[in-house]
Amino acid sequence: MLKQMGRISQAVLMILCALMTVKAFEMEIIPANRIVAQIGETLMLTCNTTGCASPRFSWRTQMDNPLGGTVNHSRTYSTLAMNPVSILNSHDYLCTVFCGEKEKKEKSIKVELYSFPSDPIIEISPSLVAGEPVTVTCKIPDVYPSDHLEVILKKEEHVLHEKNFFEDDSTNTETKTVIYSFNPTAEDIGKEITCVAKLLITNMDFEPKERVTSQKLNAKFGPQNTIISASPSNSPMEGEPLKLTCVTESNPPPQIVWRKHLADESIQPLVENNVLSIPHARFTDSGLYICEAINLVTNKTEEATVDIVIQGAPHIAELSIEPSTIVQEGENVSIQCSAESNPPPKIILRRKSDSAGMGPYSEGGILLLPSVTFLNGGDYECVAENKFGKRKREITFNVEYGPKNTMISVIPATVVKEGETVMMTCISSGNPAPVISWKKKAATGESEKIFQDATLTIQNIKSHDLGLYECEAYNQFGKEEKSVKLLVQGRLEKPDQMIPLIIAFSCVTAVAVPVVAILVYVSRRAKINGSYSLVKALRLKV
Repeated sequence: MLKQMGRISQAVLMILCALMTVKAFEMEIIPANRIVAQIGETLMLTCNTTGCASPRFSWRTQMDNPLGGTVNHSRTYSTLAMNPVSILNSHDYLCTVFCGEKEKKEKSIKVELYSFPSDPIIEISPSLVAGEPVTVTCKIPDVYPSDHLEVILKKEEHVLHEKNFFEDDSTNTETKTVIYSFNPTAEDIGKEITCVAKLLITNMDFEPKERVTSQKLNAKFGPQNTIISASPSNSPMEGEPLKLTCVTESNPPPQIVWRKHLADESIQPLVENNVLSIPHARFTDSGLYICEAINLVTNKTEEATVDIVIQGAPHIAELSIEPSTIVQEGENVSIQCSAESNPPPKIILRRKSDSAGMGPYSEGGILLLPSVTFLNGGDYECVAENKFGKRKREITFNVEYGPKNTMISVIPATVVKEGETVMMTCISSGNPAPVISWKKKAATGESEKIFQDATLTIQNIKSHDLGLYECEAYNQFGKEEKSVKLLVQGRLEKPDQMIPLIIAFSCVTAVAVPVVAILVYVSRRAKINGSYSLVKALRLKV
């Protein structure tokens, strides 16, 4: 019995729970009752149900105007999407839900629209110049409803102008404009002009209801106070980087043009930039630099200048010989040397081989050599020196001339014996080097060319080799001759052949001397006797 009562109680509880879980048919609109939307944005209205397995939905406006959106039904809810929201969507929207055949529920929502999408835009014209009239225009884009718009123009905290559009009857978005003109003073430069726009709609909840834009009074002026700064200095060392910076006050920023004043009074354009950079300064970079600042709006120009002097040890720029490095004897010659440096260098021109104070010498850039001779030729040097150092450069000077100082040397001597060897050498100076040739004077008196070279060698000399030998040195500028007479002695016999000859000669001499003496004596006797006959003289003696 107790068990049956327990089972009945459990069944009752289960029925009561089931009845409690079944909800009644309900609906709601999200968002509820009222919504404020900005024109141009997307708005989504949702009609949601509970307690109905298969609801049917319907959307309409209270005045049966077009919905102006897209409806999308789902199982338990329906959406009305307006993308984008426009003035046509400013209505009360009604959502009706049917559940089965008999149940029906409705709810409405009011859609209120406005447009205040962006901050005001400030325009100032013409270009602001101190003391000249200027007009400030403030534009508020795409405002709705404009009959709630109020605009205030201020300079810093001072109100310049106020305007409202409460009488406006526009039914769509419009850009509203406020214009104000005044004469700015120099004190106004840099101050802010502010445009404050307020869309004051009572009982409408949206943000922001106030939008603000500020712009500085940017007066156009200048250029003025233009200066040039040089880094590291106005007198850098040669090879160092040099940077020139032109600074000026101007609005808008000016166009900068660099120029250089050249020695011939001409102007050399350089770059259009406020910084002129020279990575490695050279002596030729010295000069007067001009920075010209040009304001194209105010049509005003201002210049600044700086004098740059590059310092350093000398550089020999040129070392030359006029008319040429190769000249003929008798010509006038000029040797010129130029050098660059700061401070200016002392320049010395001299022949390199000459000792101090000797030979051609100049302490200027020009060394004059009138009517040069072969002795003037050689290496010349230019020495340029200042307090930062010394530089040297050389040049070779050639004087062309005909043969000079021609000489002949004979080895072993000009008198030689038959069978010996003789070397005759001819030397001569000249530029270009002379050509040497040998000639021998024949018995006829004419000279015959026999050899061409400096040294003439005669081996195993014979008696017919004796005679007058002539050396001729010549080049395109002339010739010179020298001569030498060669004598040849007979050859002596060998000692073993000479001894018999000597003995024979001695015997003949021993016999001949007494005979000659007798003949002389007899001859004298004959003369005394008056006879010139040798036979008669001998007879008388007998």
